[in-house]
Amino acid sequence: MLKEFKEFAMRGNVIDMAVGIIIGAAFGTIVKSLVSDVIMPPIGLLFGNVDFQNFFIILKEGAIAGPYTTLADAKASGAVTIDFGVFLDTVISFLIVAFAVFLLVRSINKLKRKQEKIPLKEATTKECSYCLSTISIKATRCPYCTSELNNDK
Repeated sequence: MLKEFKEFAMRGNVIDMAVGIIIGAAFGTIVKSLVSDVIMPPIGLLFGNVDFQNFFIILKEGAIAGPYTTLADAKASGAVTIDFGVFLDTVISFLIVAFAVFLLVRSINKLKRKQEKIPLKEATTKECSYCLSTISIKATRCPYCTSELNNDK
């Protein structure tokens, strides 16, 4: 069973998938940082110096009564909250990742369409079945070994 698992794990598809998952996780981290550290601060500044990470609704007060100025304060006191600012960051991150995947798939499809349009070159040579020399496809006799050839090859 261990041998079968090793064969399965060492297949090219499994390794490619593992590399894709690792790169995807790293890409997700980069996008999360892009949204939290680059995109949301200017948007928050446009809305009057607002930090979207601290947009939350208190469902139940914690051990220490509010008001809570930050989400971290609310969580530290044990308050139950709906964190819609964090959700907004997550939605924006998802949209960026989805757009990046769309661009990737779009370029792959464009390459496939371009490759489909390229006509295959018609063969002009064939191999002699006796001496394995490369000869004209129209030849009926090999010029190297003088063997008669079938024209169906």
